[in-house]
Amino acid sequence: MTSDAIPDFMKSVVTPTPPRPSAAEVATERALVLDSAMLGIYEDALARFEANIRANCPIILGLFTNEGGEFTLYRPGEDPLAAPPVPIGYQVVKSTGHSSMAVYQLVAPYLGDPESDAWRAPMSTYCHQQQLVLDVVDDLDLPSDALDAVRTLLTANVEYMRSCLDAGGFDIDGLEAYARSLKPHIQTAIAYCASTQVSHWMGVMEEWKQLLGADWEKAYGVTNTLYVTRTNNILFTVMAQYFGKAAFNDRLILLETTEFTTEREQMLNLLCRIVADRALGRVFFKDYFLMDVELLSTGARDAVASEVSRRVPASGGAYTVFSGRDTIVEEAKRRGIEPLMPPLAPFHTQ
Repeated sequence: MTSDAIPDFMKSVVTPTPPRPSAAEVATERALVLDSAMLGIYEDALARFEANIRANCPIILGLFTNEGGEFTLYRPGEDPLAAPPVPIGYQVVKSTGHSSMAVYQLVAPYLGDPESDAWRAPMSTYCHQQQLVLDVVDDLDLPSDALDAVRTLLTANVEYMRSCLDAGGFDIDGLEAYARSLKPHIQTAIAYCASTQVSHWMGVMEEWKQLLGADWEKAYGVTNTLYVTRTNNILFTVMAQYFGKAAFNDRLILLETTEFTTEREQMLNLLCRIVADRALGRVFFKDYFLMDVELLSTGARDAVASEVSRRVPASGGAYTVFSGRDTIVEEAKRRGIEPLMPPLAPFHTQ
């Protein structure tokens, strides 16, 4: 029935008949269903791949945590083995160092609003909390240099906050003077935390490498990182000492994430997805590592981005050539923009 055939008294409550899709729209919809179906097939296959990988290869999972990290060893046919935590002194000293940064956060948002008193209550509370620690600071089980740094930081924090509360305000000069006076003591705290954390985890890695024996050479190591912790990532660097340079981006993988903490199963799933897709890349494109990167945007990993016609494939010709990079370069030039491409890290590189 067409809309013209609907009685006038019903037109306000009857939905008009939608136009029929064109032949092209029908064909497009059917084609798109293939991709949706592929996702389900892929997930089912991935579950089997993950079971097979975990049944054949040890996996060391290093998770970023506020407690200095968390390592778990997954061995085929064995229950997961959780490593002991970093000694508690690490958390105590790091907590103190962070407390100075928190003082800055209490002040900085209000530097441009001197009339506000919204900062007073939270600063008063935090000042009291730090004073409670300062009252018992000598009872902390820390080496003398770390303890001195903790005491000095807490004292400076409390004195600065009390001066702000008494004066009813603050300014950038006073904030900078306070913050910069803490540098040597923060450096001492960092040195203690780094030494404690690294020494602990290197001991764990050494023990696990001996435990795995020959199976170490087929073990995978993976840890997570935010943007701010990806360079010189501590957990990755510790594992690197035992995996060796040849394992970088092969069996030792650093996953960039959107959160400081990541669930174990999520990271295990992603690791197994990477490994499974490598086999796919080998079958389709004769290269085991091709699928480690976005296929459409990197293509054959051209060594140059500014000259479309000039190619230096790092693979020696093993990759199928895709046009994603070329298209970006061409479009940029057409619009009068100097092409700016991300630096290329070649496959098989450490």
